[in-house]
Amino acid sequence: MALGPGDLVLCSGTLPRHATFRQRLDAAAAGGYAGLSLWGRDYAAARAEGHSDADLRALIADHGLQVAEIDPAWWWTPGAASVSIPPELDPVDVFRFGESELMRIAGVVGARSLNAADVIGGSWGVDEATEAFATLCDRAAEHGLLVHLEWLAWSRIPDLATAWAVVRGAGRPNGGLNVDTWHCARTGTTVEELGGLPGGRVLAIQLDDGPARPEANLVEATLHERLLPGAGDFDLAGYLGALEGIGAVAPVGVEVFSDDLHRLGAVEAGRRAAEATRAVLSAARPR
Repeated sequence: MALGPGDLVLCSGTLPRHATFRQRLDAAAAGGYAGLSLWGRDYAAARAEGHSDADLRALIADHGLQVAEIDPAWWWTPGAASVSIPPELDPVDVFRFGESELMRIAGVVGARSLNAADVIGGSWGVDEATEAFATLCDRAAEHGLLVHLEWLAWSRIPDLATAWAVVRGAGRPNGGLNVDTWHCARTGTTVEELGGLPGGRVLAIQLDDGPARPEANLVEATLHERLLPGAGDFDLAGYLGALEGIGAVAPVGVEVFSDDLHRLGAVEAGRRAAEATRAVLSAARPR
């Protein structure tokens, strides 16, 4: 069954980095999630734990779960695939998983989509990014995958306007946006901007929270200091209301990179994230 707007997704970053594959599935099941996201490193760790590809598929099914997205697609921007990043300069363990490997992993676990972002940078502009995103979508379509583009404040796709220009210009039916509330808040995305999008092009939603005042180091904060939905100052009700108003039907992911949350262990982190998210969703629904 396809993941839809009533389904919660446990994003990989909400759990401790070194949680085992079984712990990730147990956390998702304990929190009542319908799906989870995986990074390439999660798959590699599971294989290192001794699980075969068939084992992984069976474990996911036995837990009543689906894999929402594989994260992140980083190689697609102009020139990025030719960049070589040594392991010691890759603290989040991203760059050893390129296009062929991540798409193969997506096929193994039956993923719904790829999450794309600019993490390399360069001197390219919107036109070049649009062409590159169209190519990524075409390759993903060969594997039955959607592709959602996430904007990051420090990247060359730094805001919703730029991300939407790329997606709209590419014009691919399997291409859309990932609306992450952390990046909405930190890039000044307004409720009105979200309300101007076509709902069918919002392919992923990720909830998280934080203080109203931006942190001094945004990269450090986004990877270590996010708050559970409802525990900060973001206008989550406004964002969710805008998305509902445009008819967005994407599943809702919970992505809370937080050292404090991770210290609780995988199952407790997943459970608390689910409880917090359901409370926010319930409060945001029209009475």
